[in-house]
Amino acid sequence: MMKVTVWGSRGSVASAGPDTIRYGGNTVCVQIDGPDGSVLILDAGTGIRRAGLALPGDGRPVHVLLTHLHMDHIQGLGFFPPLFEPGREVHVWGPPSNTQDLRARLTRYLSPPLFPVRIRDLTSHVELHDVPNEPWAVGGFTITAAGIVHPGPTVGYRIETSGARIAYMPDHEPILGGPIATGEWLSGYVLARDVDVLIHDGQYTDEEYRHRVGWGHSSIAHAVQLADVARARELVLIHHDPNHADGLIADLVAAARASRREGTVRGASEGMVLKA
Repeated sequence: MMKVTVWGSRGSVASAGPDTIRYGGNTVCVQIDGPDGSVLILDAGTGIRRAGLALPGDGRPVHVLLTHLHMDHIQGLGFFPPLFEPGREVHVWGPPSNTQDLRARLTRYLSPPLFPVRIRDLTSHVELHDVPNEPWAVGGFTITAAGIVHPGPTVGYRIETSGARIAYMPDHEPILGGPIATGEWLSGYVLARDVDVLIHDGQYTDEEYRHRVGWGHSSIAHAVQLADVARARELVLIHHDPNHADGLIADLVAAARASRREGTVRGASEGMVLKA
């Protein structure tokens, strides 16, 4: 069994305010705890600060899995408390690039003038890794990364342990490959197939998507179609548009739930805890 905690559910830019209290204003960050005590942090949006505060300072290694390096997915990394624990082992994984390694790309942000502390000056023991082409193990987790449709090098993740399966694709535009239908050619299908929980991009309404084709994000209808094709038991919509207030998101989630052939739909909210 895995415990899944949502620390950030918003996309594009943090949007705290009276209209985003229910679903939250922090950008994306999800924590997964395994039955053996292993901890994964998926993406490093502004929600990662609260994730770090909730982690015990017991010296356990922490693994941060980045889907890509757009600012809303890394802007909280410099405020992640374990990075400032002397000797704490922190592994950061991210998609490979043909031009620069992960350290060089992250250093663009974690260095002056954008940030006052450089990676080399952190008191923790930080290791940076390109995600491998084959599944790999972290504690009791088996992790699979695969490229998905989004501008720039971007991966989604499939995480398995003790018979439980989760897929995580917060920035994804599956429809660009053609109509969503069965078949392993579909972006994200292999990761999402038969999972217990699919955490997926649900940024746009149908009308918004018509004006944003190619921006790298999904309409909620497309997310539901992918969940149905992949036979995901539960779909959790994340990466809420910063302009979507709580009431609108609740209405969109309710409509998505009614449209699923099988399975359930929920809207990710900060502090939400799921079991898989």
